[in-house]
Amino acid sequence: MSAVLSAVVENAVSPDGTLRIRPFEGPVGAEVIGLGLAQPLSRKALLQLHAAHLEHHVLVFRDQRITPQQQVNFSRLFGPLQIHVLRNFQLAGHPEVLVVSNVVEDGKPIGLGDAGHFWHSDLSYKEKPSLGSMLHAQELPAQGGDTLFANMHLAWDTLPEAVKSQVRYARAEHSYLKQYSELQRRSPWRPNLTQAQIDEVKPVVHPVVRTHPETGRQALFVSEHFTTRIVGIPEDESASLLKELFAHSVRPEHVYRHQWQPHDMVFWDNRSLMHLAAGCPADQRRKLYRTTIEGDVPY
Repeated sequence: MSAVLSAVVENAVSPDGTLRIRPFEGPVGAEVIGLGLAQPLSRKALLQLHAAHLEHHVLVFRDQRITPQQQVNFSRLFGPLQIHVLRNFQLAGHPEVLVVSNVVEDGKPIGLGDAGHFWHSDLSYKEKPSLGSMLHAQELPAQGGDTLFANMHLAWDTLPEAVKSQVRYARAEHSYLKQYSELQRRSPWRPNLTQAQIDEVKPVVHPVVRTHPETGRQALFVSEHFTTRIVGIPEDESASLLKELFAHSVRPEHVYRHQWQPHDMVFWDNRSLMHLAAGCPADQRRKLYRTTIEGDVPY
């Protein structure tokens, strides 16, 4: 348990004896039943949530009618929050909240409409990638809009031994800019970055196989969105190996598909998963609020 969560747990009040965890059928995920995030949480409830998050990797809280500040407060129970480099999509008054939306008002997008277009782990391009992210539904489309989660522990566990031996001690570069030009070409949501923004997201190198800092489980830690190359091998060999790892990671048996319901809050572990936005028709409004919790340097 993180030092931040330990401190909060010791001082939490208002016990809630009705909390239950209902695991989903499939490779990840569980629903949290009997907990309203607008209320203070008991020590017992926070310990249950922490354990469930480590075990199931994706927690779904239904019908959470909370304010952005309440989302920020709940997110901070698990660690300090990270602010996205695209500050033009911050929620007014809440810089920790990234607006994820395809809505355009007065000719301008109100949020990042192509977030999650490629499989990725949030902020893997940072020296300290995200521990986890929380996404709270504000407006949902009548069609589409699902989010897919791939279990990267299973991806590693089921990888052929020959491939495991190739990547077990390998390191790979992650860059926020890898797909940026491609996303700019196809959508209105990616502005030109300033030099200060580019400096903020300089490429980093992480293990291809990372060890979860709390459970000790190993997971693949590469993604089509941010991983540019495996360090120290020829470019063509790197490209071929990454393509194989990407394809293996998102096999159907590794993936949970979340179908959003009104006011869902979803909390996932970026150390254990990748995720993908499935998309929705352009004429269907979609808006969600995201907070991102800082993690550790991968090892």
